[in-house]
Amino acid sequence: MIAWIFLAVQLLTNLRTDMECDFSTLATTDYGNILGVEHFLDFNIRPLWQGMPRIAGEAYTVQLASGDNLMLHAAIYEAPKGSILLIDGVDCEYAVAGGNVCAVAMQRGIKGFVIDGVIRDLGEIQAMNFPVYAKGVFPVPGKKNAYAELGQPVNCGGVRASTGDMVVADAEGIAVIPKLEAESVYLAASAKADAESQLTLAEWEVTHRQKIAQAVDKARN
Repeated sequence: MIAWIFLAVQLLTNLRTDMECDFSTLATTDYGNILGVEHFLDFNIRPLWQGMPRIAGEAYTVQLASGDNLMLHAAIYEAPKGSILLIDGVDCEYAVAGGNVCAVAMQRGIKGFVIDGVIRDLGEIQAMNFPVYAKGVFPVPGKKNAYAELGQPVNCGGVRASTGDMVVADAEGIAVIPKLEAESVYLAASAKADAESQLTLAEWEVTHRQKIAQAVDKARN
């Protein structure tokens, strides 16, 4: 009987996990309650207009060379549907993408771009509501000469990321969750968010006051 109960619990847990691992349902602040700062991109990489929707999906990593955007232009034809292009643009000297590139990416089912660099044609991109998180805009495009293997690990915004890692980006920041840890991080963040949502402000204040008092005593001693 105990064995059957254990098996039933396992099956229910697996079913719950499969049904509920929708990373877009949690804010990056929820993941920030679980993950260290090493999983969050430089805050200068941000949504380029107010009200940009949160995006979540598997990273497809792209390494560019300084002043060259060739591999980003190639990546929009290679990245799987539902992915987010995570791009190391190296610097901000030239734009790495514009309106037409974003339009094609959107048509091909790419959820958005996260760029350690700059773009152009912001008005066009905003009009089509294609999410782009970047450091800013600049009108001059880069060259198309430098080859790099698509999907290789990159350093983007100070975070080492690989294709298949989970990316969550919103107005609060950008999280990169390693692929092998993604499910457990989601479940932990979701459980904490659910528990906190059940508390009234008065209940939260009581718990918070106790924690702070203990922390102050520990710091003092």
